Amino acid sequence: MDLRKIVAACGLLFCVNFGFTQTSAPANWFNLDLSRDHVPGVSTERAYDQLLKGKKSKTVIVAVLDSGVDYEHEDLKDIMWVNEDEIPGNGVDDDHNGYVDDVHGWNFLGNKSGENIQYDNLEVTRLYRKYQQMFDGKKPEELSKKDKALYKKYMEYGKVIEDKKTELEEEASTFVAIATGINALADEIGKEEITEEDLTEYESDNPLLNYVAQIILAQMSENRQFRQVQKDFNEYAEHLVAEYKYHYNLDFDPRPEVGDDFSDPYDRDYGNSDVRGPDALHGTHVSGIIGAKRDNGLGMNGVADNVRIMSVRTVPDGDERDKDVAAAIIYAVDNGASVINMSFGKGASPRKEIVDEAVRYAMDHDVLIVHAAGNDNKQISSENNFPTDKFEKRGGFLGLFGPKYAENWIEVGAINWQDDESLVAPFSNYSPEYVDVFAPGMEIYSTTPFNEYENQQGTSMAAPVVTGVAAVIRSYFPDLTARQVKQVIMESAVRENKKVKEPGSDVLVPFSQLSVTGGIVNAYQAIQLASKMKGKKKKSSKGAAMEEGTPDKEKKDKKSVAVP
Repeated sequence: MDLRKIVAACGLLFCVNFGFTQTSAPANWFNLDLSRDHVPGVSTERAYDQLLKGKKSKTVIVAVLDSGVDYEHEDLKDIMWVNEDEIPGNGVDDDHNGYVDDVHGWNFLGNKSGENIQYDNLEVTRLYRKYQQMFDGKKPEELSKKDKALYKKYMEYGKVIEDKKTELEEEASTFVAIATGINALADEIGKEEITEEDLTEYESDNPLLNYVAQIILAQMSENRQFRQVQKDFNEYAEHLVAEYKYHYNLDFDPRPEVGDDFSDPYDRDYGNSDVRGPDALHGTHVSGIIGAKRDNGLGMNGVADNVRIMSVRTVPDGDERDKDVAAAIIYAVDNGASVINMSFGKGASPRKEIVDEAVRYAMDHDVLIVHAAGNDNKQISSENNFPTDKFEKRGGFLGLFGPKYAENWIEVGAINWQDDESLVAPFSNYSPEYVDVFAPGMEIYSTTPFNEYENQQGTSMAAPVVTGVAAVIRSYFPDLTARQVKQVIMESAVRENKKVKEPGSDVLVPFSQLSVTGGIVNAYQAIQLASKMKGKKKKSSKGAAMEEGTPDKEKKDKKSVAVP
């Protein structure tokens, strides 16, 4: 939730470029159906009711590359991947896969002593620090042409960091004051359940407390509870402080704590088995969307009904590192994942080539990757949003004949639950070339640590909806390859012939122009299409899944993919 918009809605602090949803989404809306339930969900429940009832399925392993997963959550503990060849807690690599006690996955953000990294810099900070060592004290006229280009980036990054820290100083102090005021207000009223009536009657000699009472009243009038508003403001204030202290802090570099040889991209002998980590909120929420135990009388239903979640801790509070992303993808592939969910991204990728190698490795082993497009309400390209499915080099013989784009990659934007001109989530990135499909990503109710549940929003929530659909297809139609599953999802997407608000503005544009397919993922239609498809999966002599007769398709051909 963007609290800048909450405060703006009260007319108190900031001007923003887009509005915030003022009514509540129906429960479980991302699994519902437009024709039956009047919300643009992905028709999961309809698919189970009408197409999959009584059919056999195969258990599918889904790797969640994220902040960590609460593997003891009541709605997730029964669907966590268990490495049955590993004896928990004995300090021995029983299955000889190179990772000790990796029972539910692996943590690439920790060291062998069990210590974990929670915070990290943004990539812009790391790059500035690197260039600072190269250019500090040097004059531009002394540099070579190549170094002058890097020097220009160095200066640009420095300005970004300086401007952002100045902005954060003001914003963090404002929100910390508001959060502190809300906490003081709660203590002064002294009730567990604080009502609108309590706030209406409240008066204080402290103007800050009167001020925050009005902020909370505005939110409670939209059917939000006091404690949730309090929680949101406190979390956002903490986030701003973390941005200032860690994301843009040139003096903060936690990497030495990990203990790896960071200069060696092929050194993967690092990390530990703590797949929950210090803050598993994001990864736990993502995992619930994919496969929280269905129809068990607890919190919510995930999309897929026969999955095992493999937690691969890769993403700190800050930007993920390319080396960790590559290592995590390879770990997931080597340990049996059929689908990988990657709900993260950043604006620069200094070691993109090693991520590309890992993506190719997944492609060669028939593993599908689903990636969130990002929340900057911008048109993305292969130059401003990473990781991306466009390879830096084509690969193959002489680097000339390999695919230009990863054929096992789906890029996902987010939609709202309102099927009108506000259909596209106001924060979602978009692109007619680099975003493949849209999926529900606003007010998504899912699992959070310690047996809790809450709404979250972002393309981070839209990607696991698609991952869940992909897992269902791979579960019920196991002979389909990753390329075919991608093909099914894209070809079966529901096309919306309407104009919608372009993210970040009120300008109306055709929905069809915001993604490759111009469509919203739909499980019902995907399963119908998958049932008509002949699987191409076979086993190579080395045991890896391969696809027969798959031509190299450029990105521009994706709209006209022919379904066999």
